[in-house]
Amino acid sequence: MAAAPAVNKIKNAKLVLLGDVGTGKSSLVLRFVKDQFVEFQESTIGAAFFSQTVVIDDTTVKFDIWDTAGQERYHSLAPMYYRGAAAAIVVYDITLQASFARAKKWVQELQAQGNANTIMALAGNKADLLDARQVEIEEAKKYAEENALFFMETSAKTAANVKDIFTELAKRLIEAQPAPNPSGMILVDRAENRSSNSKCCS
Repeated sequence: MAAAPAVNKIKNAKLVLLGDVGTGKSSLVLRFVKDQFVEFQESTIGAAFFSQTVVIDDTTVKFDIWDTAGQERYHSLAPMYYRGAAAAIVVYDITLQASFARAKKWVQELQAQGNANTIMALAGNKADLLDARQVEIEEAKKYAEENALFFMETSAKTAANVKDIFTELAKRLIEAQPAPNPSGMILVDRAENRSSNSKCCS
């Protein structure tokens, strides 16, 4: 009699993308979800929703992805999307210093108002446009280290590091938050004095 197949653990994780208009948030999601790139992507209105999975060993992480609009007039809607997010990718355009400054403001907002356990990534997008670079990689790395973010430069156009950044987020979610709460979000209380109890149900 054949052995029963190994049970694959499934974890749901809400993921939000934040960043200035034109940084390529929608292009990153489209490349990750459908492996497509559209040269002239229309700006997102409000937010767009996508779903995609990443398999890490015996665990499938199902990302519920909210791609938020970058225009200032939609800023007031952003908390509705990042509230309760297990992970966030803050995106800037390496060819626009102003978009990096805006990314820092998003990080500050998430740190102040978001979920304390949210795992954050900083993505320097449009890495294929090296000749037009305004944000040096060392500057972004230093900022990421100082703010406990992990950092990658990405290119939705060439697909460079796009899958990698989502895969790294999935790995960190599995490592940091071993048990989903009843609503399906990966949001575990990671207070130090309770860490000894958090391993009981992994």
